[in-house]
Amino acid sequence: MNRIPRRQLLAASLAPLLPTFAPFASAQSIDYPNRAIVLTHGFGAGGNADVVARLVGQRLETLLKQPVVIDIKSGAGGTIATNFVAKAKPDGYNLVMLTGAHTASAAMSKSQPYDPVKDFSFISTVSSLIFVVAVRAEHPAKTLGELLALAKKEVGKVTFTSVGVGSTQHMVGELLGSSAGVQLLHVPYRGGGAPVQAVIAGDVDVLVDTMAVAGPHLKSGRIRALGVSSAQPSLRVPGVPTVASTLPGFEVRSWLGLAAPAGTPEATVQKLNAATLHVLQQPEVQQVLDTLGSDAAPSSPAEMRRRVETEIVRWRQVVEKAGIARQ
Repeated sequence: MNRIPRRQLLAASLAPLLPTFAPFASAQSIDYPNRAIVLTHGFGAGGNADVVARLVGQRLETLLKQPVVIDIKSGAGGTIATNFVAKAKPDGYNLVMLTGAHTASAAMSKSQPYDPVKDFSFISTVSSLIFVVAVRAEHPAKTLGELLALAKKEVGKVTFTSVGVGSTQHMVGELLGSSAGVQLLHVPYRGGGAPVQAVIAGDVDVLVDTMAVAGPHLKSGRIRALGVSSAQPSLRVPGVPTVASTLPGFEVRSWLGLAAPAGTPEATVQKLNAATLHVLQQPEVQQVLDTLGSDAAPSSPAEMRRRVETEIVRWRQVVEKAGIARQ
């Protein structure tokens, strides 16, 4: 069967959104922006969120004809940056690049200094990415089914790693275990390359992470993919089955997206949305996202809000089922 090139598939997925680009041209009469915009994110320089923020910020700067300044306020899994923007003046000049951690943190936290839904005017999701479930090359489990069978046999002994308690990777690992009816022991690290190195060294059994992290080590053969979290097999890891082929209905995608403080004028939100969709249509932007193991994921403000709401409910259910203490 002939495969449709990824670029062609992406073009087809964007086609229904093309009419929304027209309002961007008609919105030029809006007196916004007339000064620099600050785009904040809460993760390290050079990381996925930083690269995507700069990529999108540079293109928005060209379209909107005003500087877009990237401001890093790292720490607390992104919540420092998120809280800063939630409390900022809702005039469209303070934006935040949210990640899937926004919903995972909401599910894990007993309380937060902001409401993860009500305190934001959502603009658009920017990119979407899948997770890979992998083990070191020498691990005895050759398939996901074999790994889960081992976890059933050796209760509480099969370990998985993440970039921290309450991270999206943590939630995906817990969902994997609960969906299979097995207990996987979580071994958190502080992010960076520590989790994948722990798996390669044999200190932890299972890696649950994005292609941006897992990809180079899959290519080198130091780790072996057992499944991908998307509903369909991924062209980025040919021959690797979906987790859903073993656990029907399993599907998880993380994301990055733009938001502003709640109360930002609707006309400003719509202009930013139209500009973001225009940016995501650009082939060079799609190419950079592809190198990060992600796809352009344009949306309406309402669609992004629904995604956030739905994911918070989903992760809270995972936390409750796994008996994880909320912090």
